[in-house]
Amino acid sequence: MKLIIQIPCFNEEQTLAIALAALPRELEGFDQVEWLVVDDGSRDGTVRVARAAGVHHVVRHTRNQGLARAFMTGLDACLRLGADVIVNTDADNQYCAADIPALVRPVVDGRADIAVGARPIAVIDHFSPVKKLLQRLGSWVVRAASQTSVADAPSGFRAISRQAAQKLMVFSDYTYTLETLIQAGHKNMAVVSVPVRVNEDLRPSRLVRSTLSYVRRSVVTILRILVIYRPFRFFGWIGTVLFGAGFLVGARYLWLLAGGDGRGHVQSLILAGILLGMGFQTWLIAFVADLLAANRKLMEDVRYKCQVLLSDEPARGAVTEVSREIPARKLVRR
Repeated sequence: MKLIIQIPCFNEEQTLAIALAALPRELEGFDQVEWLVVDDGSRDGTVRVARAAGVHHVVRHTRNQGLARAFMTGLDACLRLGADVIVNTDADNQYCAADIPALVRPVVDGRADIAVGARPIAVIDHFSPVKKLLQRLGSWVVRAASQTSVADAPSGFRAISRQAAQKLMVFSDYTYTLETLIQAGHKNMAVVSVPVRVNEDLRPSRLVRSTLSYVRRSVVTILRILVIYRPFRFFGWIGTVLFGAGFLVGARYLWLLAGGDGRGHVQSLILAGILLGMGFQTWLIAFVADLLAANRKLMEDVRYKCQVLLSDEPARGAVTEVSREIPARKLVRR
């Protein structure tokens, strides 16, 4: 079996060497352990540091495309390089690399498609009380939306099986953490949490520039993935609320009209008509969105089969050598 540890990077010259020094070169249960760095348009010496540390593969974006795109580029490259298990970690050395064996164990044993490292949030000193509260709240929302039991949804320390990586697709440019979990839940993947340790904070988070911005983007991401994967339920509930409100307002008007007091409440009749019309139209949107979702599922099946054809065949011997500097989403074969 082959394990590839991928690290998305953007201007990580100061911390990358520390993170790489802690990564294992060998691991029980794997015949090969390789490192892959995704350079997301860095303008510093990130690539130079990676090469000096003996990284096996470097995938480069010519300009910064965001963490989510870098994550997906790394998955695609790992699949083409023949990875059976992929571990994703951060370049700021936040996660303890010594916990990688525990992280990959559920995937290797076949008990999980994705294993997520759960940080000890309550005892992390550099997390503010507000950040700890938002982390718990966000994880609860993701658990409800994905129907999984992940304790630390924003954690980027993950082990992913080959089959799971072939099925994942990220639509957001901001972050992959929440979206991939909700997507995994709706694809009936087995997702487990594994307690992991964290290291000393080396730099402030670049993803969470402000609490308000992070909350706003996270809410948008969750709503967007729910619209994509459960459109009928999403629009159906909105339509039901609108139609129900219109029905109640209309019933009130009829009650007043029956009592001889309807003449002064014509505005209630108008509001009822508007709400009933909006509710009915939203129901129609729900049916159309459901049809589009069925088409999306077919396209995802096609994409998965294409991933298998493109990545499995080279993984079993067609790729004899891969250059250390790989253009994004393209591997060099000899």
